[in-house]
Amino acid sequence: MSKHLLDAINTKTPQWEPLEGQVENSAEGFSWRVDNWTHLRRFLILGSSGGTYYISQRDLTKDGLKTIEKCLAESPYRTIDEIVATSQDGRAPKNDYAIFALAVVVAKAPNDNVKRQALDALPRVCRIGTHLFQFVSFLDAFGALTGRAKRRALAKWYTEKDPDKLAYQLIKYRNREGWTHRDILRVAHPGSISDVSDTHKRIFNWTTKGWPTENDWDNDPALSKIAGFELAQSAKRTDTIANLIKEYELPREAIPTDFLAEPSVWQALLDVDMPMTALVRNLGNMSRIGLLTGTSDATRTVVEKLRNEDAIRKSRIHPLNILFALKTYASGGGWRSNNTWTSVSQIVDALNDAFYLAFGNVEPTGKRILFALDVSGSMTSSIAGTNLSAREASAAMALVTANIEDRYDTIAFSHEGLNLRGYGYANRGVISLPISPRERLDDLVERTSRLPFSGTDCALPMIYASERGQLYDAFIIYTDSETWAGDVHPSEALRDYRKAFVPDAKLVVVGMTSNGFSIADPNDAGMLDVVGFDTSTPSIISEFVAGRI
Repeated sequence: MSKHLLDAINTKTPQWEPLEGQVENSAEGFSWRVDNWTHLRRFLILGSSGGTYYISQRDLTKDGLKTIEKCLAESPYRTIDEIVATSQDGRAPKNDYAIFALAVVVAKAPNDNVKRQALDALPRVCRIGTHLFQFVSFLDAFGALTGRAKRRALAKWYTEKDPDKLAYQLIKYRNREGWTHRDILRVAHPGSISDVSDTHKRIFNWTTKGWPTENDWDNDPALSKIAGFELAQSAKRTDTIANLIKEYELPREAIPTDFLAEPSVWQALLDVDMPMTALVRNLGNMSRIGLLTGTSDATRTVVEKLRNEDAIRKSRIHPLNILFALKTYASGGGWRSNNTWTSVSQIVDALNDAFYLAFGNVEPTGKRILFALDVSGSMTSSIAGTNLSAREASAAMALVTANIEDRYDTIAFSHEGLNLRGYGYANRGVISLPISPRERLDDLVERTSRLPFSGTDCALPMIYASERGQLYDAFIIYTDSETWAGDVHPSEALRDYRKAFVPDAKLVVVGMTSNGFSIADPNDAGMLDVVGFDTSTPSIISEFVAGRI
C-alpha cells in the first residue's frame, strides 16, 4: 500500500482543520460552539469587560446580546429564570450582565406577558439602588424607558420596600450612570399610588424636594435615619460624625469625604456592622490610616467577619471579588494608585479563608485528577473588570477543587515553542506546577502570573499523561478554548488516552472567558463544559468526576 494512503489513515486532524460539527474559533483554530444556554451563562457570569485576547469588549458584548436574543426567541421564560437565578444566587462576580440581560428582555420582549414577567423580576435582580440606576440606563439606551408597565415596575421597586430599608437605599446609593433617585421618582410617580404609606410619601418628598421644614422626623425610624444623614452633612467635628454613625447606623456613603481619613470614623462604621462588600473594598484604606495593625482590636473584628461563613453567604460577595481584594490588599496598593499601606498578615490569611467559604461546601471525589492550566497568550487578558488575568484566576479555581482532593497533579501548558528554561520539568510545552492547599492564594496567583506563555494547544494535557503513562480518571482543563496550535484535537487526544490507559477517563472544560467556544465534544457524555468562576462550578465538577451526575 502506498505510504501516502497509510498516512491518510493514521494521521490525526490538526487543530487548524475542523472535526465534524466544529466551527472556526477566534484564534483561527477549530472548536465546538457551545449551545445558546451555556453561552448565556458564560456571558451572565464572566461578562465582556475588557474583552479577550482575540475578541474586543465591544464585539464580545454584541455577541452576548445576540445570544440573549436567541435564548429569548427560543424560550423567553427560561431566559428570565436563568437571569434571575444567576443574580439571586450570587453566582457572578458582577451583577451588571444580569441587569443588562434583564433590560434586553424587557426592551425586546415578544409579548406583554413576557415583558410583565421580566418586570416582576426587577427587584430580585436589581436589589440595590446602583442596580436600579444601571437598569434604567440600559432601558434608556434601548429607547425603551417609557410605558405604563415600566413606570409601574419602577414605582413598585420603591413602594414595596419597608420604609427603613428604602431610606437606607436612598442614602447609600444616591446616583450612578447619570441617574439619581429624584430622576427615577419623577418618571415613576410612586407617590400617586393609592395605597402607598404616609412614610413612603414623606421619603419621596425628601428625595425630590429636599429637607422639610417640620422637625418631627425622629418619631419614625425610617425618617430618623434620613435625619441622621442630614445631620452628618452639616457636622463639623469627627466625634460628632462617629456618634451619628452609631446612633443612626449610617453607611460610609453618608459620611462627608473629609472625615474618611479619621480612624475613629472607620471604627464606628465597623461597630455598626459594615456590609461585607464595603469591608473588603476598604481594607487598604483602613490599613493606610492606621486602624488595622497586627495588634489592633479592629483587625480582630475584621478577621472574625471574614471568617464568618454565614455572613459570607448572606452577603452574596463573590469569590472573584475576594480574590481581587486579596491580591490588591497583599500588594500594598502600589499598582493602582499613590495610596499605599502595610498589609496585615492576619487579614491576608482571613481573606484567603473567605475565598473558600464563598464557594460553599464541595465534596471530594476520591478520583485521580490532572488539573491543567492554560497559560497561553490568550489567557493573559483580564476578567470581570479586575486586574486578574484569566490564567491567574484559573489557578485559584483549581486550588478550590485541589483543596478537598488528595490524588491530583497540576500542570500548566502552552504551545511546544515555549521557552521553558528554568521552570522545572517540561515536555511539549507542559510545565509541572505543584500546588498545595497550604499555599496562600496570593502567592499562587503571583507564581502563575510569572509563567512564560505562547500559543494554545489544549490537547497537551492528554498527550503529557499518555507519554508519561500517568493514570488519571479526569482531566480538568481551565482554558478559553481558543486552541489552534496542536497536531491533534483535544477530544481525539482524550479518546486515544482512553484506549491506552483509562477507558472511562473524563474531561471537564472550565471556560474562563465568555466566548462561544469549547473543546468539549457535546456528543461525548464523558466531557463536560462548565463556566469558570460560577460559584456552583466546583460542586458540579465534583459531582461529574465522581459519577454522581
